[in-house]
Amino acid sequence: MLHIVKAIRTIYHDVVNKQMPMVAAGLSYNFILSLFPLLILAAAIVSFVPIPNLFDRVVGALATVIPEEGMDVVQSVLRDVLQTRRGGFMTIGLLGTLWSASSGFVGLIRALNIGYEVPEGRPLWKRRLLALQLAFTTGLLLVLGVVAMFVGPEFGEWLARKIGAGYVFARIWPALRWGVSVVFIVLAIELIFFWAPNVKQRFFASLPGAMLSAIFWIFASFALGMYFQNFAHFNKTYGTLGAAIALMVWLYWSWFIILLGADVNAHLLRARGSQLPLKWPVPRTVDPMADTTTHN
Repeated sequence: MLHIVKAIRTIYHDVVNKQMPMVAAGLSYNFILSLFPLLILAAAIVSFVPIPNLFDRVVGALATVIPEEGMDVVQSVLRDVLQTRRGGFMTIGLLGTLWSASSGFVGLIRALNIGYEVPEGRPLWKRRLLALQLAFTTGLLLVLGVVAMFVGPEFGEWLARKIGAGYVFARIWPALRWGVSVVFIVLAIELIFFWAPNVKQRFFASLPGAMLSAIFWIFASFALGMYFQNFAHFNKTYGTLGAAIALMVWLYWSWFIILLGADVNAHLLRARGSQLPLKWPVPRTVDPMADTTTHN
């Protein structure tokens, strides 16, 4: 019991000292600009799955984790953008979309370095490529997680035909899909913790923080949805801005939870040694806590 109290106290001090609320707010702003390019990219990926109206159903399923007011904004913007870009996803425009979607992950890389208390030694071009990798990979995994959770038994039948699993797999899929969905979400967060910070670590070393973040994120998303629906009435206070503010609140708590998971991982890694090994060392002449560095 004393160990739990000590851990909670340590995390509380980290929240204050590392200014996690302010960092989460900054990430929310960055990702509000990246959210729609990410969803457009998801539409391009999902279009290759031979299930009618799959993307519409995935967007509808997002309403279970994104507050209803915020989801109205998402659906409205997506409807307008997808109509103007219909049929042109797999073109040079997709590269621009992927670039825009990765911009939020550039800020996430910086935020996780703060969480792990390590300097950023990687050059800008390497961070941008890493952000593109994170945007594509985690976006794909989260789409697969939502698909697995909400598309229903027909997806299990289609997957059974593709992998040759047969009738038994199709029958157990309705129960299996919930576990598969959670695995995809955990894996997406795990890859963020493994790739983004400038820390050399084993893949499974960051798994505890990823599992905690996934569990708390799912719980917080449903809790916020109930809070917005039954108690908070942003439209009465902020008028037409209420939906956008609800979306920002959801993003804020989502990234705050991710930062807490990173902090847990950092403490577990330091328990094995006082200093964390860096993927890309920083020259001694550079301020070790500076975010951008120059390399000779």
